[in-house]
Amino acid sequence: MPDVLPQQRLLLELLVMSGDIAVADDISDTILERTIEECEKKGWVRRSVFGAGFHKTTITEKGRVASNIPNRGQTKK
Repeated sequence: MPDVLPQQRLLLELLVMSGDIAVADDISDTILERTIEECEKKGWVRRSVFGAGFHKTTITEKGRVASNIPNRGQTKK
């Protein structure tokens, strides 16, 4: 399993439990911004423009693996 920092795990778990989340574009110099950028660089999340002043953050399959949380419909063995 990849090394996942606590704040990265929290973000990944939030995305697994909640689905996509909208994040304001004006979060510069925050822990949330750094965490999203770190996860995006590792391919764990994907961001896309959502609306005026927001972007949508989505977990990827690679992010699900990193979080060690199974995809919906899958069971752990």
